[in-house]
Formats: sequence, structure tokens, C-alpha cells
Amino acid sequence: MGQTRWHIFTEDGALTLARRMPARFDVAATTVIEGGAGLRKARVAHQVRQDMWRALQNLRGFAPVVRVRSSGDDLEITAGGAVAGRFPKAETEARISAVLDNEHHRARWGRYAKEAKR
Repeated sequence: MGQTRWHIFTEDGALTLARRMPARFDVAATTVIEGGAGLRKARVAHQVRQDMWRALQNLRGFAPVVRVRSSGDDLEITAGGAVAGRFPKAETEARISAVLDNEHHRARWGRYAKEAKR
């Protein structure tokens, strides 16, 4: 199995993780982790992307994008991505929001983003 390549770039203090370039949000949802500004953005982005992919893996033509930026003491996460073709936008945004608002996921993201480098 080949290695999957992810594009990671920073702009205006935000880190964006995308499967394809240019990164595009045809569908998106946003959440804020209060007090999360100290977390490692790249680690959070990868965890969010994995959970979002699990929730949307049957959405044909989906290319995930996650943007993470500090906003004061908080961490703002926008998750979504590009979709080739027609899709149920409201349902898809609701599924992404459910991932972002899941307390179990949020706690895991925080734990993973705080871990020391190995």
C-alpha cells in the first residue's frame, strides 16, 4: 500500500491540512475548544481528519480539509472539504458537526495534541 500524502500549510496563524490542493470547503462546520490554544495544531488537525473521514467515508468524491487556528486562548477548528459531484449538504454538515461536538473525540484530540514528541 502506498503512502498517503497530506498537504499542510500555514497562513495567518492557521494550519490547514488538505488531501488535495487547492484546499476547498464545499461543506464545513466549525467548533471552538476553549483553552485549546496551547495544543499542537497539526496533531489536532490529523485527529479531526481521521474522525471526520470515519463519519463520511461513504461520501463519494470527498477530499477532507481541516483548518485549525488559535483565537486568543481558544482553538477554532473548521472541518469539511471538497466534494466532487452532488451530495446532501445539510446532512453532511450535520454529520461533521456531530464529530466536532462529540465530547469523547474532543477529549482524545486534546490528550493526543499534548503528548510529548517521540
